[in-house]
Amino acid sequence: WNQTWLKVAASQDNNDGWVWDDATWILCSSFIIFTMQTGFGMLESGCVSLKNEVNIMMKNVVDVVFGGITYWALGYGLSYGSGPGTNPFFGFGDWFVNANGKDIGPVFTTFLFQLSFATTATTIVSGGIGERCNFNAYCIFSLLNTFVYCIPAGWLWGKHGFLKNLGAIDIAGSGGVHLVGGTSAAVIMGPRLGRWDIIGDPPMGSPTNACIGLFMLWWGWIAFTSGSSFGVSGRKWILAAQSACTTMVASFSGGIVAIFYSLYNTNGKLNILMLINGILGALVGITGGCALVSLRESVIIGAIGAFLANISAPLLIWMKVDDAVGATCVHGFGGLWGMLAVGLFARTDHLEGVSQHAGLFHGGGFYLLGVQGLCCVCFMLWSSIATLILIKIIDKFVHFRMTEIQELVGADYCEHNIFHSGVGVTRAVSVIKRHDKAVDLGLVPVGKNKGF
Repeated sequence: WNQTWLKVAASQDNNDGWVWDDATWILCSSFIIFTMQTGFGMLESGCVSLKNEVNIMMKNVVDVVFGGITYWALGYGLSYGSGPGTNPFFGFGDWFVNANGKDIGPVFTTFLFQLSFATTATTIVSGGIGERCNFNAYCIFSLLNTFVYCIPAGWLWGKHGFLKNLGAIDIAGSGGVHLVGGTSAAVIMGPRLGRWDIIGDPPMGSPTNACIGLFMLWWGWIAFTSGSSFGVSGRKWILAAQSACTTMVASFSGGIVAIFYSLYNTNGKLNILMLINGILGALVGITGGCALVSLRESVIIGAIGAFLANISAPLLIWMKVDDAVGATCVHGFGGLWGMLAVGLFARTDHLEGVSQHAGLFHGGGFYLLGVQGLCCVCFMLWSSIATLILIKIIDKFVHFRMTEIQELVGADYCEHNIFHSGVGVTRAVSVIKRHDKAVDLGLVPVGKNKGF
């Protein structure tokens, strides 16, 4: 039987050592990662006010639609292209991804998996700028923001990438996805109207939706990390199993830290957003080194990730940075910690050669920690500068920010003509029309108060 199995396995070999088992694993992981878009949408819509919940869900839709088409056309090539012109800073070639014959399986499988990562990076930004971004401008941003992600992704994961060739490690995207997205969310625009007139955080529109979003992200994260073993053939299945377990254990410790942090800071009450961000911060923290650390070390990494995700929120308030859902706290600070944690806790990988260097705590010295720190500096500089330039360009053609009147009335009504009872939308429209006849919101009257 064993000989028969070996013959069948050998017959499944594709080019470059690919077997269908690997493709099946990667494709299934990709499908699950795409479902995380639902989790992001539910979480973000639950954090913002009720009058903006549909709008932020629609932004998650366009992240996939517009971000996906540009990644297919150009982004994948900039990250992983290997044609003439490829250099240590970006790939060249493989535009408008296509394949024939035996190349179909490996190329399409790889493209779909990397696409799921690319759309996630843009989605992180949508939460941070919630409740004040013009929808049409955001569509353009989604179309172009792929390039903010795909360039550093090539540095880190492309064969040409200068960070990869220095020995940088980021198994599933603590830096390449989360730090890039979290940094972009922090610098993108000013605060919501009246944000600094209140103490603490604005009330959540739907805490239940936010909790459901957490669960969808939580379970999807297992595919995010274990799928990054990029197969199960050979000994890759061992890395996948370790990644899945360290991911879960880190989230447990992160949740415990978040619970006690909340009880201490809110007079014995459990703050929902603190718990959510704590668990997510732990998940982001373990993502970079999930296959290279032990379960005991993952407890420490998750606990620190959760603490940073929560302790950074007051820091952002002090800096007057308005983050509607905590994207910068979770993905920015969590991603930064995740990259540095690799430099501290990672072991040399003798199974598949994922890491040639050990971290500081395993006799590797400061080399890997230094390379990981360099990654963080490069990602933060690139994503902040590139995003700022992109927004400035878009703003020249379409105002990136909603008008004050639109922001007060709400994006659901202004952008999608959706009426929510009990939030004062029609009353606001009535007052605006009576006091300024020149104001034309382009709205179709809905609800009981027509605004006349």
